[in-house]
Amino acid sequence: MRNIDIQSIKQRFGIIGNSPLLNYAIQVAAQVAPTEMTVLITGESGSGKESFSKIIHQLSPRKHGQFIAINCGAIPEGTIDSELFGHEKGSFTGATDTRKGYFEVTDGGTIFLDEIGEMPLATQARLLRVLENGEFIKVGSSKVQKTDVRVVAATNVNLINAVERGRFREDLYYRLNTVPITVPPLRERGEDIYLLFRKFASDFAERYRVKSITLTPDAVEELLSFRFPGNIRQLKNIVEQISVLEYDRELDANRLRHYLPREQGGSQVPALLAREHGADNSFSERDLLYKVLFDMRRDVSELKKLVFELMTRQPGDNELLKEHSHLFENIEQVNHARPYKSAEKPEPYYLPVQQPRDEEEYEERVEDISHETEEEGLSLESMEKEMILKALKKHNNKRKYAANDLGISERTLYRKLKQYDIEN
Repeated sequence: MRNIDIQSIKQRFGIIGNSPLLNYAIQVAAQVAPTEMTVLITGESGSGKESFSKIIHQLSPRKHGQFIAINCGAIPEGTIDSELFGHEKGSFTGATDTRKGYFEVTDGGTIFLDEIGEMPLATQARLLRVLENGEFIKVGSSKVQKTDVRVVAATNVNLINAVERGRFREDLYYRLNTVPITVPPLRERGEDIYLLFRKFASDFAERYRVKSITLTPDAVEELLSFRFPGNIRQLKNIVEQISVLEYDRELDANRLRHYLPREQGGSQVPALLAREHGADNSFSERDLLYKVLFDMRRDVSELKKLVFELMTRQPGDNELLKEHSHLFENIEQVNHARPYKSAEKPEPYYLPVQQPRDEEEYEERVEDISHETEEEGLSLESMEKEMILKALKKHNNKRKYAANDLGISERTLYRKLKQYDIEN
């Protein structure tokens, strides 16, 4: 096995940190780079997966070929085949010329497919053919073309769970996952957090021509204890804010807390589901729909219970109760009627673990719940629209972050914006 100088790789690609998990990921990337093997890079959003794709390309025999990075989640479903494989003139409305796709353009090079879990199933089938035979067909053509491209894929979702839900092809998963590389989240890299803070502080001090930000010992402890759900990208944004806004160039823990967002509970968007550690980080529209429906039914039941109790305490309200008795027929079935003190926390509300196995069963369950909800005069669409508006407002109309907060893909959010006529 050839000797790998990890430190020189870090210097060459601007990677900061000494975490054992980080060093191991770099070592695997360097070892697999000279081969032609397909690589799947996994890690949370913002953890630096693209840097590893560049390491693999630059340390490979293809380093003089073209390298293209593509975000599969940012390309609309209707055009992704054309983007990747090209199209013939007249193959669809707007196809005024023949166009080469990325797999044709990067022949002899490397393609980095980020957010591979967002790729449509039909496109996954086309990609599998490229990986298996090096063949593809342009949109609107019947001619088979050859290409010699190395594919490096990345995802921030659990592809095994996506395979089980029928959202990702099992054969494609095993074809991509020839060599897996796991990029550790920032919170698992220990002292690397402070090293990155100092690097970013120095960079922004030079950019804005100000003195570099420093931290007191208690502020360093505060920094290292923060979980950074947005990973390196979030840390960089925080350091830039501090560099621009702070007059005092040394921050203590109390001042630093003003720039560290509150975790869990600071969000104005309703929480969707409690999930176990290691679970899939994305939510489907189905999950969102179930959560909204169950919460609405529970809230209405609690409201009915409260109204019933208030009316039974007031003299003269018995006639009203008799007149509207049909509204309180299921009053004894309320499970959350017990009021709790402010110091207490209500029991968490979980969805059933078992999901419907087919679309017909899913439609039946949704129909049953929605009928009950409609009878109570509430609108599911208005609730979903309100959640989307709140998420957009929270993230300053940045669709990607709003979609992540809602647990849906950016493509799905775009469709919802059109559906509800929301001007973003």
